[in-house]
Amino acid sequence: MSEKSHPCHWIAQAKQIENWVEPTPLNQDIETDVCIVGGGYTGLWTAILLKQKSPQLRVTIVEKRFCGSGASGVNGGCMLTWATKYPSMVKMFGEKQAKFLVEESERVVFEIEAFCKEHDIDAGLRRNGTYYTATNTAQCGSMAPTVDKLEELGINSWRKTDEKELNGNTGSAKHIEGYYSGAAGSVQPALLARGLRKAALELGVEIFENTEMTELKYGKPATVITAQGSVKAEQVVLALNAWMVDKFKEFKNSIVVVSSDMVITKPVPELLKKSKLAEGVTVVDSRIFVHYYRDTVDGRVMLGKGGNHFSFKNQVEPMFNQHTKYLPLLKNSFDNLFPHIGREQISTNWTGGSDRSTTGFPFFGNIKQQNNIFYGLGYSGNGVAQTRIGGKILSSMVLGEDSEYASCALTGGPRGHFPREPMRWLGAMMVRDAVRRKESAEDKEKKPFVIDKLLAKLAGPAGKADKV
Repeated sequence: MSEKSHPCHWIAQAKQIENWVEPTPLNQDIETDVCIVGGGYTGLWTAILLKQKSPQLRVTIVEKRFCGSGASGVNGGCMLTWATKYPSMVKMFGEKQAKFLVEESERVVFEIEAFCKEHDIDAGLRRNGTYYTATNTAQCGSMAPTVDKLEELGINSWRKTDEKELNGNTGSAKHIEGYYSGAAGSVQPALLARGLRKAALELGVEIFENTEMTELKYGKPATVITAQGSVKAEQVVLALNAWMVDKFKEFKNSIVVVSSDMVITKPVPELLKKSKLAEGVTVVDSRIFVHYYRDTVDGRVMLGKGGNHFSFKNQVEPMFNQHTKYLPLLKNSFDNLFPHIGREQISTNWTGGSDRSTTGFPFFGNIKQQNNIFYGLGYSGNGVAQTRIGGKILSSMVLGEDSEYASCALTGGPRGHFPREPMRWLGAMMVRDAVRRKESAEDKEKKPFVIDKLLAKLAGPAGKADKV
């Protein structure tokens, strides 16, 4: 299978490695203890953790396409944490919960690495850390107060880098200030999703792909209806990511579906060596809608940028399985960061959708006060590692555990809502354009217009971590 067979390089590569065979859908009526709708990271981690805790449970996953076909398989593969969002978390959740979530978001990076080793998952995972950088003077100093507070609490994994280290490891001369943390890494996201699928099957989880839920009938048990069969389940977990708004209209104002767009080069190992981009590290700048990049195991450079497009009426499908509409913008960013590599090395591009919540953090709960139906969404583009936290929360809720996960600050549903259409889309695009003008001025070391600075603040905490 060629790379051109799917717009997303990761999925095309995963299909090629797996010698792809189309999965067989559910074609009968079955009964189960827990039915999980959605075969991405959240659904897979929830299923895995449920089986590890309670091996006797019958756990079933139904997936519309194939495991990893959604956001889990098309993201940038940067395993980052919530540490840089600590100040926002304190304001929203309080210091105790903020501290817990920072520590947990770093812990899961190591847990995912260990899980992949234990279950022989070759997903190109390299826990080689991340650089959080400034590329203009306006961005300088923004990280220092957060690091100071984390240090005070005894949970700081960051250190400020000198110019030599920054120039020697980030692959670009554009970075003028940086902090490094070892609690981060990179992974081939589609291969991770397929690896989690393999591990779930080995644990005894039933998985039916090419099986879209067409209806959910509430009750005890609840029933998940599909085109050719049904699943009667004592408990149901909805792990649909941004697609929740398609099935459940009560969430239509709880998130905004925003694009994240990526390009990847052909293998350029010699150019990578000359550029001094350290193997396996991720690099993220301090923009509101960030640039993020990294190398790959086979010697490519992946560059992504979030916040380019906000979907009208939160339509998800138009953002997936197609090439980006913002290729010129990405090529300009690539040339700016990597003039020594050059845009001519770019081999393909694609786009994905992120379920951005009002807080920038995921939220979990019971749908319509049904105490046997659970959901989780709203990762806001920062979920490669954090979906394991989501799995911990949902599995604890399903099992009725009195745990720090089941009662953490992310449970209890969404904390706020976006305006209705068309105000949501008009407002989002207005803020996006203001952010672009503001950051363009700062890149030129000029003062942005006051109105652009004010509008850019409306991006809020959700704007600080994009689809990485």
